[in-house]
Amino acid sequence: MKKPSPYLTFAGAIPFVVCAIFIIIGIDAIPVLGNTAHILSIYGLVIASFMAGAHWGNHLNLADDDTWAIKLPIFSNIIALALWLGFLSLSNVGFMWLLVIGFIAMLMIDYGLHQAHIISNNYFKVRKYVTLIVVVSLIVIAIQL
Repeated sequence: MKKPSPYLTFAGAIPFVVCAIFIIIGIDAIPVLGNTAHILSIYGLVIASFMAGAHWGNHLNLADDDTWAIKLPIFSNIIALALWLGFLSLSNVGFMWLLVIGFIAMLMIDYGLHQAHIISNNYFKVRKYVTLIVVVSLIVIAIQL
């Protein structure tokens, strides 16, 4: 049986796209859930934190002398904490731009992991496409707000 991770990764981008469409067409709030931009901010924070956690997890399987074993836990903590502090202190627009930076930074880390043969080519390919979808959605939202 094929792993579900590529499908789940693409499915994780759906809320970004849906919220971008909602904001473009003027749906500022979703019944029961609240303000569309705020919902996406929380979702983006959760997804980015999850991804930073995946980087943390990658370092656990590396040899102590691997440079990524040192970089990954530091980068993952910096990104997760910066996004959390940004969520608490920035406007929705500011936080959307911070998420763009965070997702691009994590893709750059994944590029390094791919080059070091720590993550597979298939995983990196999926990450590139999904990050493009997410970043474009976030930019559209930031421009519309």
